[in-house]
Formats: sequence, C-alpha cells, structure tokens
Amino acid sequence: MENGFFDKVEDNAAVRIWAETTQQEKCDSLTEGYVSKLWDFTQVSVTQNNLQEMKEIWSQWGDEVKRLFYCHYGYLPYLLDVKIDERLFRALVQYWNSSYSCFTFGKVDLVPTIEEYTALIRCPKIQVDRIYSKPANGPAFSKKLMNIIGMSEQWVIARIKQKGGCRCIPWRNLRDLILAHPDMKKRVDVFALSIYGLVIFPKALGHIDEAVSDLFDRLSKGTTPVPAILAETFRSLNACRRAGEGRFIGCAQLLLLWFHSHFWKVEKVSYCVFSETYSPLKELVATLRRDDITEKNWMTILQNLQEENVEWRAPWMIPDEILYRCGDFDWVPLLRIWGAVGYAPLLVLRQYRSR
Repeated sequence: MENGFFDKVEDNAAVRIWAETTQQEKCDSLTEGYVSKLWDFTQVSVTQNNLQEMKEIWSQWGDEVKRLFYCHYGYLPYLLDVKIDERLFRALVQYWNSSYSCFTFGKVDLVPTIEEYTALIRCPKIQVDRIYSKPANGPAFSKKLMNIIGMSEQWVIARIKQKGGCRCIPWRNLRDLILAHPDMKKRVDVFALSIYGLVIFPKALGHIDEAVSDLFDRLSKGTTPVPAILAETFRSLNACRRAGEGRFIGCAQLLLLWFHSHFWKVEKVSYCVFSETYSPLKELVATLRRDDITEKNWMTILQNLQEENVEWRAPWMIPDEILYRCGDFDWVPLLRIWGAVGYAPLLVLRQYRSR
C-alpha cells in the first residue's frame, strides 16, 4: 500500500514539476548549499495550566468511562501526561519561519501537517473534510454551554466571567460539574471541553474561552478541530517571533510530540500502528526522553541537523491521500477559532518523500 501510494505521487510528472518550480519561485529554503542562520534570541513563555486535578479525575474513572471518551473524542487525555520541555520549546521558536509556516533547522525544513495531527488525535467521530468555521450569527455563549454541559441557563449565566477581554467559564466550575453531574456522558463531554480549553487552546489560564466552546459545540456534528489547532499554533508562533517575546497559547503538547516523532530516525515501526486501537499519543508519551539538555545545546543541535537525522514522515502514519494543493491556490487560509492564518500545503509533499 505504501509503495503504491508513493509511486503514484512520484510518477505524476506534472505534480512534481509544478512542486519544484513553485518551490523555486517562492524562494524555498531547501535550495542547494542553503544553511539556516541562527535567529535572534526570542523570549517566549510556555506557561501552562495546572492539570493535576484533571489527571486525578481521569485516573479515577473506570475502563468503561474511558472507552466512552475515546469513542467520542479520541486519545486527547494522553496530552495531560506530556511534560513540557520549556528549554526545547524556546529553542524551537528560534527556528520558526513565519513566511513558510514551517521550521528551518540546519538544512532541514519541516512543517506540522493536518494529516499528522489528525492521526495523533485519532478521533473516530470527526470527518476530515468538515472544517470548522465560526458562524456569523451563532447561538449565544450561554446557549452553547447549556447544550454542552446540560445545565440551566441561570446556572450558566451566573458563572460566565470576563477574562482578558473575552467571556469565559472558570475551570473550577467545570471541575465541580464533572465530579457531580448525574449524567456520565455529560461528565465526559465537560471533561473533553476542559481539555480543549486548558490544553489545546489555553488562552486564559484557568478558564475556558467562549471561542473554544463554539468549536467544541461543532464536534458533535463531525467537524474536525485539526485545522483550527494547527492555525492557532502557527498564529501564536508568528506572534512570538515578530514581537520577540510573548506567551505561546497554541497546544505546546502536540507540537512537542510532533517534533519528537520526526527526530531522530526510527529504526522499527510496530505492527500495532495499523491497529484500530493504536494511539501514537500513548506511545509518544510513554517514551522516555532526556530533559536535562540546556537551551543553548538545543540550539546547537537544531542548527546542525542534517537530512539523515530526520524521519520525514511520522513512522505511525498510514499512507493515504494528502493535501498538497487547494484548487489553483498554493497558499490557503487555515481558519482558527480567533481568525485565520496562511498555510502552504505544498510543503507537505517534502515530508511524504516527494521532494
């Protein structure tokens, strides 16, 4: 299956010529003899929410409840156990190239892709062709929360707060609801909403933003959250690089897991990759990693990476259709929950060994 897929891509002369020509015209960084420069030092905060209470709640649930969660929301709870290596993360930001929506390390360019993030989350309910876009005239914040958590409008309105110019609901209120709600499915729903608000889109610490509830409300209709997750990641990286400082408010856990899945080359891939119950998130979280490398050493490692140090396609990815172009457009907008950001699907070809 894999060879057939790659042969189909590589043998398509028109696609290959178009890709190479466009990369040259767009000043692609992977030109012969190119060596990336060391970017100016950037002060980036990776301050995270305290997830200990969520971990304790998850550990107390039995297998039946956990299976219910996996069925509806995929393997997101494994993100709770991802340790954020702040020194690695700050080093990564130095190599973020906002012009190309990718990372440039030494002679290597890589970009987190829709395909990889979809496989990481692996939620059986989402449909990859149903992209989230914020409706112009959607239900009020209180109405959406009522639909998600199953509480009265009075209960919801009494707990909505203003935080950083946005309307939010505090995590402590959702925590109490998870512990006491009589409907187990609603407990699962509120727990999943909390992961989206505190881990994936952690804009206001200790709170779940209104925009998060809007996206979450659409998940029940099969909408995929992945493009929005990537878009917020790119937007926050761009903002931090331009300003030279700031707090990253994308999903640092997913970004670091993506990084580790590509560096360094993996010798073997387990047969369980092709099992329906396999979770790359679980495997990546369980893999022991050094956490004593200084930021300066990380910078040296990243600056000197070569192509042979890279696993160009995540080893747990099953070959399938990939997004490399959208109609006649080489650059397309990814819709995020707070706006949109540019994305170059052309760069995905490189990671599928179609240089």
